Amino acid sequence: MIGKYERGDAVPSIEAVKKIADAFGVSLDYQVGEGINSSFDKKTVKRLQDIEKLLPEDREHIFALMDAFLFMCQVQNSLSA
Repeated sequence: MIGKYERGDAVPSIEAVKKIADAFGVSLDYQVGEGINSSFDKKTVKRLQDIEKLLPEDREHIFALMDAFLFMCQVQNSLSA
């Protein structure tokens, strides 16, 4: 059935798209490539939602760790280029 969708021979119902997204562990936004979460899988979206629930000072700690890690990766990438 998915092959028909991929070829454009059939259009899935919203229920079918949801089942496919669930089977692949992605959001509907990700599945259709649109929306604010279209580049995030369900695990990433869940993590972002969990971070939003933290106390502001705890969020700042998480963001500081992420920023430090991302900066380190950028430095390593620029040194290896």
